[in-house]
Amino acid sequence: MRMTVPSPSPRTEPGADADAVGERRGASHHWRARLRELYYGWSPRAVRFRYGLLLFDLLVIGFVIVSSFFFANPVVEVLDLVFGILILADFGARLLASRSPLNELVHPLGLADLIVIVSFLAPLAGENFAFLRVVRSLRLFRSYQLVSRLRQDFPFFKRNEDAVLSVVNLMVFLLIMTALVHATQIGRNPEINNYADALYFTVTTLTTTGFGDITLQGTSGRLLAVLIMIFGVSLFIRLVQTLFRPQKVHHECPECGLTRHDPDAVHCKHCGATIHIQTEGAT
Repeated sequence: MRMTVPSPSPRTEPGADADAVGERRGASHHWRARLRELYYGWSPRAVRFRYGLLLFDLLVIGFVIVSSFFFANPVVEVLDLVFGILILADFGARLLASRSPLNELVHPLGLADLIVIVSFLAPLAGENFAFLRVVRSLRLFRSYQLVSRLRQDFPFFKRNEDAVLSVVNLMVFLLIMTALVHATQIGRNPEINNYADALYFTVTTLTTTGFGDITLQGTSGRLLAVLIMIFGVSLFIRLVQTLFRPQKVHHECPECGLTRHDPDAVHCKHCGATIHIQTEGAT
């Protein structure tokens, strides 16, 4: 009886598998470090990258507004897919760059991004999901990062922080309410045919002008108008106050913790302690 001796399997060098695993881990760590530097670093390249993302966010909002005039257009549907994939890529990169991906995922901005991604990709499954277009305006919440970034880079924004934040709050509220009006009234309200009509109604309601040429249909529409009037007027008044009241600067008093002072203050008005507010000198 003849026995067949199995041919020896190719031998690998000791530690070869470990080296391959180490190389893959090293490459993964390298990419995560590069992403972390782009999203959280302070190099000129990182600053340019983040400004590019902020411009992209503004482009998304502009697309949301313009696309409302071309409902069910094939080109718009293709751009929906493109923007959805780009935002998904940005979201994935943020998770990789974060030292705590789970916290990034459950953060309000992270949840808003997930909803926005679904809103861009879901309409491809059918127009039954088109109502999700309204939540695309949640991308506006990234504009607060724009304010934070500009406050660090430009003295003007730092000196006028309260006014800038008031403008951002009002704009975010205005565009989100406009998106709600558009999504809930289009197709059922003959007076609202596009985003411009919804914006016109929101502005006239918010400023209490109330021309009356456009009214919302149904109980839900009236309740939405009430919300616009209550919260919109409050934000509008807040903006007026920050524009016309005496300017204050933010500087924490080392003794009592008061953070708002006159620009030329030498002593804290609350406790009298000496404070040292950084200034750029007389102009």
